[in-house]
Amino acid sequence: MMMTPTPQGQQAARPFDREPRDGRKTQHRLGLVALAFALCLGPWPDAQAQAVLSPADLARLNAATGGAPMPMPVSETLCLIEPSLEVNVGTPVDGVLEAVYADRGDTVRVGQVLARLSSGVEQASVELQAAKAEFGARKRARNEELHRKELISQHELDELNTELQMAELELKERQEQLKLRVVVSPINGVIVDRLRNRGDLVKQERMFRIAQLDPLHVEAVVPASRFGRIQVGQSYDVQLLLAGGRVRAQATQVDRVIDAASNTFRVRLRLANPNYQIPPGQRCQIHFGAQRG
Repeated sequence: MMMTPTPQGQQAARPFDREPRDGRKTQHRLGLVALAFALCLGPWPDAQAQAVLSPADLARLNAATGGAPMPMPVSETLCLIEPSLEVNVGTPVDGVLEAVYADRGDTVRVGQVLARLSSGVEQASVELQAAKAEFGARKRARNEELHRKELISQHELDELNTELQMAELELKERQEQLKLRVVVSPINGVIVDRLRNRGDLVKQERMFRIAQLDPLHVEAVVPASRFGRIQVGQSYDVQLLLAGGRVRAQATQVDRVIDAASNTFRVRLRLANPNYQIPPGQRCQIHFGAQRG
């Protein structure tokens, strides 16, 4: 194999031609790796801290607050007004809903009839057992006259008395079964929901939801720093956020255990609402620093 002679200066320079090229490639690759690593890390913490609040924002905040920290009303606590009692009213027996006498939003009293199930069979059973009881009473009266004349024994008279007593007890049982066909309100309050309509087949299920609005309950979650300062029987001012105005409520329950997760404890107050003027479900504020007895 023949080789073309070249000048000595050119032969000495060729071994060094590749080194600058390889060095530039290596530097380029290292730069790409550094850039990818910087993008993964994100901006430096100092840059993030500077972007949170600019000098202009600080100036506006200082101008609004006068350069002093904003005060926190530690004596005021947010609260929620709720019904003192909610009950689900229904029937423990099955049947067809024959009539409904109340609807959502109606005010009801204790013992008021809300609905009635079909009760033709139960009513006939009561009347039949009542006739048997009346016949037993007449039969005993006749046999008591015979017993006084010593025409029947004491044992026979005892059997008649026992039969009459059993008939009267069975009559009472059937009368109680008939009462189960009538749905009545167990409390004074307002109907929140009516879940069934006339003609529906009900099977031991609830039909109404009733809320007691007098009194109301004020539920508050209080910081643990006020533990021991609130006692049952003390009264406090409650600021109504929806209706406006202040009312007085009396503490009825105070938790004896502090919740470790939230560092708070619960307080329940009783709020009189005789005319149902204060609607439950609204938020409020309690001024625990304004004790009124």
